Amino acid sequence: MDFIPRGVLPAMITPFDDKGKVDEKALRNLLEFLIKGGVHGIFAIGTTGEFYSLTNDEYRRALEITLDQAAGRLPVYAGANAITTPQAIELARIATQVGVDAISVLTPFFVSVSQNELYEHFKTIADSTDKPIIMYDNTPKTHVHIQPETVARLADIDNIVGMKDSTGDFTNMEECLRLTKGKEFYMIQGRDTLIHAALCYGATGAVAACANVAPRICADIYNKYVQGDLQGSLSDQFRLAPLRIAFALGSFPTVIKEALELLGVPVGPCMPPTGKMSAEEKEKLKKILVEMELLQ
Repeated sequence: MDFIPRGVLPAMITPFDDKGKVDEKALRNLLEFLIKGGVHGIFAIGTTGEFYSLTNDEYRRALEITLDQAAGRLPVYAGANAITTPQAIELARIATQVGVDAISVLTPFFVSVSQNELYEHFKTIADSTDKPIIMYDNTPKTHVHIQPETVARLADIDNIVGMKDSTGDFTNMEECLRLTKGKEFYMIQGRDTLIHAALCYGATGAVAACANVAPRICADIYNKYVQGDLQGSLSDQFRLAPLRIAFALGSFPTVIKEALELLGVPVGPCMPPTGKMSAEEKEKLKKILVEMELLQ
């Protein structure tokens, strides 16, 4: 399989209306904002997209809207995230039917599983579709970790083409890169503060939650790097850092949605129980956006 995940992909939020339904108009407007911002693909219905909030029908509809609005201008990746293997396969089936370019699969969560069980989980899902599969390790959220040796085993499966590493552990990414060297397998960084560093080590891109708010800055970390402007890439990485650190101002992913509202891109609330930021927290966020020259 010759699919290579590359560039900066926004871990796109999912806009909801006041009734908790996917807001089609807001989703289309957000997609235009991201595409005009220069991102290299769309990463839909992942952790930042509150995947746990959607029914299968809502999941299908959100992907249909995303693909329609993207209109072939850039690849669309879809999360197929569930606790059990059959549930993940069903989501992968829907994503395949809708016609996404690649599917991201998070490790199981809540349950404790062995490395052999993880291997069988990802292999079974990969066998269920002809789409490229990007594994997704977000150990801080799921408490389930794919060890680098297991990653290397899974890299031998034809349509498992890469992994998004959101562990925040750079040694983990280095080991995955080292153990898969020479294979048609690609690592993408999932921690926004490590995009430049990951590219230096050999990653082919990143999935960045901050790219919802600062798509041009995020995209330029990658663009400048591949153009040989390493200092420019690093400067944009440093410019981005305060926004990622600001995620601590509120419950995830409310800071992203509040930032978009401040930028004039309405996307609605997060799904309860995640609430809004306080007035004081929002003022701190606004100050950061002004200092980043994203807001006047």
